Amino acid sequence: MASAAFIVAIVALASCATAAAQNASILAPDPLQTPYPYYFPPINDVDTPELFPMPSCYGVTLEEATIDQLQEHLSDGTLTSAQLLRCYIKRMRQVDEYINSVIEFNPDAEDIAEALDAERKAGHIRGPLHGIPYLVKDNIATKDQMETTAGSWALLGSVVPRDAHVVAKLRQAGALLMGKATLSEWADMRSNNYSEGYSPRGAQARSPYNLTLQPGGSSSGSATAVAANIVSFSLGTETDGSVISPAERNGLVGLKPTVGLTSRAGVIPESEHQDTIGSFGKTVRDAAYAFDAIYGVDERDNYTLAQQGKTPTGGYIQYLADKGALKNATFGLPWASFWTYAGPEQQSGLLSLVSLIESAGATVINNTELPNYKTIVSPDGWNWDYGSARGYPNESEYTVVKVDFYNNIKSYLSELANTHIRSLEDMVAYNYANDGTEGGNPWPLGIPAFYSGQDGFLASLESKGFRDETYYQALTFTQRSTREDGIDAALANGGRPLDALLVPPVVAQSYQIAAQAGYPVITIPAGVSSTTGMPFGLALMGTAWSEGSLLRWASAIEDLQGSSGTEWKRQRPRWHEYLARNVPVLFE
Repeated sequence: MASAAFIVAIVALASCATAAAQNASILAPDPLQTPYPYYFPPINDVDTPELFPMPSCYGVTLEEATIDQLQEHLSDGTLTSAQLLRCYIKRMRQVDEYINSVIEFNPDAEDIAEALDAERKAGHIRGPLHGIPYLVKDNIATKDQMETTAGSWALLGSVVPRDAHVVAKLRQAGALLMGKATLSEWADMRSNNYSEGYSPRGAQARSPYNLTLQPGGSSSGSATAVAANIVSFSLGTETDGSVISPAERNGLVGLKPTVGLTSRAGVIPESEHQDTIGSFGKTVRDAAYAFDAIYGVDERDNYTLAQQGKTPTGGYIQYLADKGALKNATFGLPWASFWTYAGPEQQSGLLSLVSLIESAGATVINNTELPNYKTIVSPDGWNWDYGSARGYPNESEYTVVKVDFYNNIKSYLSELANTHIRSLEDMVAYNYANDGTEGGNPWPLGIPAFYSGQDGFLASLESKGFRDETYYQALTFTQRSTREDGIDAALANGGRPLDALLVPPVVAQSYQIAAQAGYPVITIPAGVSSTTGMPFGLALMGTAWSEGSLLRWASAIEDLQGSSGTEWKRQRPRWHEYLARNVPVLFE
């Protein structure tokens, strides 16, 4: 069955007076005489990027196009934003029944495009995002005809009070909101054993690199849509890995900012201490354009007040650099902290890239460890209850998050109109009452996508949001151990300061430590697995408010990748197992 996003998009396409629709042959029997390669994937091209080639957009090559390239075409009149939108809708129609990245198409998109084209014609260009289509994750509120549901049927029909602050900022920047992206339901808070990228309303998002494997989450569709060239940039949210993981697993740049640099107002929350809004792009510049448009102080999120005096005059684009900047860089490799947990192929590829960075003049120092890594870094992979696993719930991230969620979700729900869902208790009851779709009970009573049912919700419910001594001890420990006693100590490097830590984001413990600290991370594509076809990346980790520096070094490394001919960079998707429909997806 076609999704609602497809149906609305098809209606939008039908309303466009295209040359094909005007052709008399469209009224004849069997109007599609050339189904390949654009309308049906040619099976002779399986496991190649040519399985889903992107058609020309009014004579313009849209596949892998950057925002700057799109703006050139818009500026010289080769394309209008309305035409660009039509081409992206066609791309969505071409591939999204396979990867399921779009949960809802914006019925206002065409009108927005035409209005932005009129502004351009009148000489009013709002900025580098003017007329560029994008998606936001379905936990980011939009005060329009679209739903904001976090992938849950429970919030269908609810009405948000206003645009999320980041959406309002993008509207002001002239970006063209094309729709909402699929996600892991409730941003992965509801279950601890689940199918990454799955939600009852949005179904299973899949990576165009390998459709059988988990696409990263919880901002799954935000990443897979950009990777598949459905849009050129998107927004996601992160509490712990939900930008960095899907960016890496879809061969993208993902920027997760310092907590408090991008407002969470109007975003369905998880934890006020760790939630942040980030951006996805195929290049550092594309991700930076989106980030540059959304950061800033917002009176509805008091955490954003902390950025005052810590952000640059003139924004962050000024920090983008070429490979020459690496001559002055000093990076650290926290080997025992993180690198040791990467697989042999990832280690080999990433170290080849590190050697290339050194050849460009950078200094790279090994064994720049977090002093307390043996205490705070799980040796067994990502585990946000690692403190409890060690016998110390008062040192656990999960102790904080499950209490925060109970309180934060209640505050968010209180502002909604046209819904009876007002609390976590209501959400839990809804899932039980709709077990066949929402998986309130563990499998086999529920659904296989939520093998453990809603145990995350139940753990939060048990806390009742009570901020007791254990909660405050856990908050103090997780922040101090990952900040001054963790990342900051590693960056200080015993008196030989580092510009950034280079870490393998395939090791989820790396971005988990940054998440607890509330510190920024940016990941860039660095290669593709020879066995699974899934991408892996190289991430740069810094201290609070260091986004400018991270963008500088990431863009310099990206320029080096592009000019050196190295294989350790972004590669196009090969659509492995393009007919796969397994749920749950595999964690490999």
